Formats: sequence, C-alpha cells, structure tokens
Amino acid sequence: MSNKPFDVVGIGNAIVDVLVKTDDDVLDNHALTKGTMALVTEEQAERLYASVGPGMETSGGSAANTLAGVAQLGGRAGFIGRVRDDQLGAIFAHDIRAVGARFDTPAASSGPSTARCLILVTPDAQRTMCTYLGASVQLHPNDLDLEMVAQARMLYLEGYLWDSDDAKAAFIAAAEVARAHGGEVALSLSDAFCVERHRESFQELVDGHVDVLFANEMEITSLYKANSFEEAADQVRGRCKVVALTRSEEGSVILNGSGTHRIEPYKLGPLVDTTGAGDLYAAGFLVGYTQGQSIEACGRLGSLCAGQVVTQLGPRPQADLRQLRATHLG
Repeated sequence: MSNKPFDVVGIGNAIVDVLVKTDDDVLDNHALTKGTMALVTEEQAERLYASVGPGMETSGGSAANTLAGVAQLGGRAGFIGRVRDDQLGAIFAHDIRAVGARFDTPAASSGPSTARCLILVTPDAQRTMCTYLGASVQLHPNDLDLEMVAQARMLYLEGYLWDSDDAKAAFIAAAEVARAHGGEVALSLSDAFCVERHRESFQELVDGHVDVLFANEMEITSLYKANSFEEAADQVRGRCKVVALTRSEEGSVILNGSGTHRIEPYKLGPLVDTTGAGDLYAAGFLVGYTQGQSIEACGRLGSLCAGQVVTQLGPRPQADLRQLRATHLG
C-alpha cells in the first residue's frame, strides 16, 4: 500500500463502557436478549445501572476499540468521534490517546452527555449491551478531520454510525475522501440488530463503498436474510475486495476473489468476556493488511488478538499485543 502517515483512521461512536458481571435473571427482568445490543435513553441507562452490582469503567466503542488495538500493535492510528466536555468525555479522550492513537475531535460544549454502554457479562462470558448514544450521534460532517482521513491507508467505519443521519452523512463523505486519495475503506457491520434496521442501505454501502468487510455469522446471515452461513458467504463473495467473517469458537473465514481461507481460533486461556472480540480481530487483521501481509497472516493476527481479549474483562487488551504477536507468530 502507498506510504501514508496513518495506517488506519477510524470513525465511530465514542463511548465509555461500564462492565458489570451479572446473571441471566437480570436480563430476563429487563427483557433483554442475551448477546445483543439495545439502544436506550439516558434515563433507562441510569435505571438499569441502579439495578445491578458495581461496574468497571473503561473506554469503548467498536471502532475506537479497533483503533486502540491497532495502536497497541504499533500501527499508526487515528480516531474521529464525538464526546461531551464532561467526566466521561475526558476519560474517553485520555484512554485512546494513552495507547498511542491520535484523537483531536473537539468535545461538544452543549447537548447530550458523553455516550455510555452498560455491558452485562453473564457467567457464560456472553455480553449484552445497553447503549445510550448521547453526544456520539451528534457527529457531523463538519466534525471530520478530512486531512487525517486523506492521509490514511485504511479508513475504518463502524455500522453503528448508521443509526444517525448526520453520522451517516459523515461516514459517506469520509469514504469518498479516502478513496479519492488512494486509500481503502473497511466496514464492520457491528450488530445483527443494527443490520436488520438498515439492511438495504447496508447492502448498497457494501456494494459501492467498501473494500474490506468485517462481520460475524449472525450479522452476515442477517444482511442477506440467508438460511445458513454458507449461503450468506456465497452471496457476499466478490462484493468487496476482502470479506472477513468471524465464527466464535470455529475461528474465521476470509473470502478474497475466488479464494477461501479458514483461520483457526487461538485459545489463550479461560473464556471470561467476549466484549471486543470482533473489534480486536479487525485490529489485528488491519495491521497485517496495511503492512502488506498475506490474507492468511492477517487472519491469524486478527484471531490472536481476539483470542487474547476474551480472556479478560473489557474490550481494551491488557496484554502487550506486540509481545504476544512476537511470541505466537514470530
């Protein structure tokens, strides 16, 4: 890929996660579907938080987690997302800068508070998310650092942005700038319910703007209303340059052209929390991709990073990812 100042620049919801260990009864009492993400109001978020035990605050957001992983692997990373000038906004900005990613989006001085996501982790390590999007959905095309986008080898976008018209417009504007300056565009579908809300426009986006697509099994079958993973894979093949499909304990399948690459999962310890697994898979994959590695090598690095993050609580790796890469992949 061409020599540019940034390997990956991401645009996404700037969110602070609150992780709480709980049980299935709490999900049932609040009519929550395990393993999914539901959008809630600020009042609902506070009421739910009051009903559970103590939590751990950590900066999150799907694309932000990926960019943090890119930076921790030594990649040159930048992030664009909106926070409010409040306590959670300061936490978010500090955390993403601390891992080495550039984050310059000005904090809003009025309007909704910084977004937060209450993540309920059950004993089976599944995470159920209740997200108040707050200031993050106020991201507007005028907030974009298009110079930074133009300087990126890869622009990485999260599907959750599609829930806001302004953010959607920012999304498309950034993709057009990236392409015009010789960069590529990657998209994560984010969540099966998100895909259901925006299926037709996501299909148009995949066909017209995306070079590298990331999705899990539920998301890709939902996108094409397929009866099986194999059917969905057949339908998406060839629509993007590369399609990386994750399948939890079955590893991942990567499609490029007529090629199919099956990547085994890494099991580095007991399963604790699946939060961030897809985000860190994308981080590892994109670092390998922007370094010109083979598709198999990209998949293995993605799988390794995902395998590490599920052994801990929270979506930002607590291990040294560069050392992990050196130990397992040489």
